[in-house]
Amino acid sequence: MGPLAGTLTAISAGAVFMGANTYIGNAPNFMVKSICEERGIKMPSFLGYMLWSGGILVPLFALLTIYFLL
Repeated sequence: MGPLAGTLTAISAGAVFMGANTYIGNAPNFMVKSICEERGIKMPSFLGYMLWSGGILVPLFALLTIYFLL
């Protein structure tokens, strides 16, 4: 791939790893939330989801980045 292989790897990894962030809060997640609440299961708010996902995904992304790029 030439001298810019590391750059291509970093761009590809970023697209894959951070693509999950665009799915957080989408309509399917809100549909699951409304179904659970309708059945009496307590669910976090949107900001609660963001805190949970940030607490889980950010460290996971950091570990995966270190694993794949080092």
